[in-house]
Amino acid sequence: MNRFVVLGAMALSLAGCVDKTVDGRALFAEECSACHGDDAKGGGVLAEGLTRQPPDLTHIAARNGGVFDINAVMSQIDGMHRAEGSPMPEFGAGDMGQIVMIGRTPVPAELLALAGYLQSIQE
Repeated sequence: MNRFVVLGAMALSLAGCVDKTVDGRALFAEECSACHGDDAKGGGVLAEGLTRQPPDLTHIAARNGGVFDINAVMSQIDGMHRAEGSPMPEFGAGDMGQIVMIGRTPVPAELLALAGYLQSIQE
């Protein structure tokens, strides 16, 4: 699959842009909870065996001065900005489903749905 990078700061409300046919919560449960936990706070069943513990995903905005940076989150999930030795899988190497347009930028619907779910659980 070709990877798509969202360029520039997008001031958008994910609630209005996420494809409603893609369930970000269900994708998280299927693809992410084993490491990040069912509550996204870390400590999933596979986290024990990792040398670097998965972060608490409910505090992404808090760690970024109160801003949920949608571009950075989607890049991390996609695998575009993986740190050396990171156990985070490169999800963009697989098929992330249909493509939706955000303005003139093509974005995989599953990637957008996961980011939207993560934005919705920020504390």
